[in-house]
Amino acid sequence: MNPVIPVSAHSDAAPLQTTAAASLSTIHKALLPLGVVLFDWLFWREGGGVNMLVFTLFVLVVQFVLLPRHAAVRRAGSFWLMVGGSLFGAAMMAVYGSAVAALACMASLLMLLGYVNQPHLKLVLYALLTAAYSVAQAWLRALAGVRAPRNTGAGMRRSWFYGRLFLVPLGILGAFHLLFAVANPRYEALSSQALARLGEWLARLLPDISFGHLLFIALGFLVTAGVVVVVPVYYFADHESRFGEFVRRQRDRVASFGVRRPDFGFRTTRMLDLRKEFLAAAAVFGLVNVLLLAVNAIDINWLWFGFEPAPGFDLAQFVHEGTYVLIFSILLAMGIVLWFFRRNLNFYAPGLPWLRWGATVWVVQNAVLAASVGLRNYYYILNSGIAYKRIGVCFFLLLVFFGLATVLLKIWQRRSAYSLVRLNSLAAYAVLLLLAAGNWEVWIAEYNLQARFRSVDIGFLLAMPGRTLPTLVAHRSALDAAAHLTTADEYGNATTITAAVAQQQLNKVVVEWQAHHRAQTGWQGFTYADWQAYEQLKNQQ
Repeated sequence: MNPVIPVSAHSDAAPLQTTAAASLSTIHKALLPLGVVLFDWLFWREGGGVNMLVFTLFVLVVQFVLLPRHAAVRRAGSFWLMVGGSLFGAAMMAVYGSAVAALACMASLLMLLGYVNQPHLKLVLYALLTAAYSVAQAWLRALAGVRAPRNTGAGMRRSWFYGRLFLVPLGILGAFHLLFAVANPRYEALSSQALARLGEWLARLLPDISFGHLLFIALGFLVTAGVVVVVPVYYFADHESRFGEFVRRQRDRVASFGVRRPDFGFRTTRMLDLRKEFLAAAAVFGLVNVLLLAVNAIDINWLWFGFEPAPGFDLAQFVHEGTYVLIFSILLAMGIVLWFFRRNLNFYAPGLPWLRWGATVWVVQNAVLAASVGLRNYYYILNSGIAYKRIGVCFFLLLVFFGLATVLLKIWQRRSAYSLVRLNSLAAYAVLLLLAAGNWEVWIAEYNLQARFRSVDIGFLLAMPGRTLPTLVAHRSALDAAAHLTTADEYGNATTITAAVAQQQLNKVVVEWQAHHRAQTGWQGFTYADWQAYEQLKNQQ
């Protein structure tokens, strides 16, 4: 039996998909074991690098092979966006091997599968959820589609049936085991001992395959099944089809049962309700504009021109607490605008111009507030160096400015909340790709080891990936010149160390990383940044 093409509510050319009742086609039966073997070969006991690029190419080839030539997804711009994003994230994995590049690559591939499942989706979040739901069921569909060989006896077919049936409770058992292991440390310790003994028994039974390796192969099957077998998921596409890009006027629905009734009473009631809502909105925008004007005036006078922290001033508390509160205030302001402009107030002609200008002034003032947050973060970086959260705040503020711009579109173009979510989701995805393109750890090390910083968190720098080590070795003198060197103990508490101890720790980390790099004989976990760092360290010694 060949795979069937289910008819979607949104497309007459849905992608090639299998059903629970259908057996797998020949190409599916070939791709499933190929994907499992490839996954195991690329990732077992290997770090992330070129292997992510190779597996990404495998996923893309599978999609193009399985998709019908005239499938609607081939004409969807979102599909090609995710193809480009997946290749870009995988390329950055081959270059840097960073966690954010891995996240960008995996998110792009997952959303790609979502758009293959439902080509007419627009929200990247719904594409992500669609793919996740499909992948979660794909392994069951794959097992249901695999049949026992026809030339075997009834006993073999019966064993095959019960063997597949046993995998479902086994998967549920594994899920509950993970939950209990996280919640109960004692259970986790005892179960680890039991699994270790089971692994030793399997190691004697199968010398070349350990219990952990078997679990990894099972993971490879789950991933490959999600890539090869597409389970139709219509819920999120159907839910998205109810939304539009613009707000529409809503009229009261009064049952008439075929009799036309005078509606002047209802019309008067509607106008009174809109007038009350307008007065509430005008009061909110007017009062908060005055309050926000006072806050912005203080910040501009204090932060924008010639800010110098006084001796003993707690800059960390000033940035952390103030930044979080101000960001929450901005998000709350955006939510209030969305609330008031959600329905018929967009069409209230008597007060709409005043309301729009009041909301616009509020949005602009929130942009000024966001700029003040950026200045707080800038002063912290200027005085204390760069950390991951400080970089995150910078990019989050970029999203805030973009979000405020889309709020202006909602105010003046009657955009819907769905439109804003769609645009801001794409902006968040673009920021994720932008973060994946950066060699942030090396840039952090170069900045934090400047001679003007009297305090250096050497423990933070040594915990970074190995590609930062040439930068640390090149700036050894900064460790000797620093007045205050800190590292973290086993409990996470900051501890002050001497420059000599810091140099010893740096030498130890360099030797261990070089030995680890030489021990990697396979190419799967290769990254260009690590290779470059290893060559630089050889030249520096």
